[in-house]
Amino acid sequence: MPLHILGIGATLIVLLLAIGFAAGRWPFAFDQRIIVGLRAWGGPAWLGRVAVDLTALGGGTVLSLVVVAVAGFLFVRRLWLTGGAVLLAAVTGNLVVDLVKGSIARARPSLVPHLVETSSYSFPSAHAANSAIVWLTLAALASQVTPSRAARTYLLVGAALLVGAIGASRVYLGVHWPSDVLAGWSFGTLWALLWWWILERARASLGGERQ
Repeated sequence: MPLHILGIGATLIVLLLAIGFAAGRWPFAFDQRIIVGLRAWGGPAWLGRVAVDLTALGGGTVLSLVVVAVAGFLFVRRLWLTGGAVLLAAVTGNLVVDLVKGSIARARPSLVPHLVETSSYSFPSAHAANSAIVWLTLAALASQVTPSRAARTYLLVGAALLVGAIGASRVYLGVHWPSDVLAGWSFGTLWALLWWWILERARASLGGERQ
């Protein structure tokens, strides 16, 4: 794995551990300021509808459909390793997020009314984490078979912007502390990097993709 990727991973691990250590005890000062400030600002009338639409792109239904559709296409193409990696990355990542949520048991923000219904604990944001796992993994895999550097950059930047918008929508809707989303982004990116590395190692050891 390239050194710059290792550096990004190490930074995200430190950030994730630092936030996770304190998450079960209190919301951070910036958590409260951002949520209250966003609700006081409100924004244009259409922003609430856009936030709801964006947040759905990181929900379980949409992400499950995307993962199953992409994995199915890869299996039809006999790309067993890549298809299996997509499925396992999504499933195991979601399990880890659920485990951490139950362990830390951080309450949802109650400073402002929620604009969508929620039922689980707050930390980390599953929408932020799972969207990072799925969309970044798919962008990384697509970039591996895209010869154009500009096209690869477009894929990765587009996925990053989408993941960022999904996480931001959770804060705007009042259902997550910003630190929940920051932790979700960090974990999801780490998980995507981990599975990218596992896939590369598996390909190298087996001498190729198709089996």
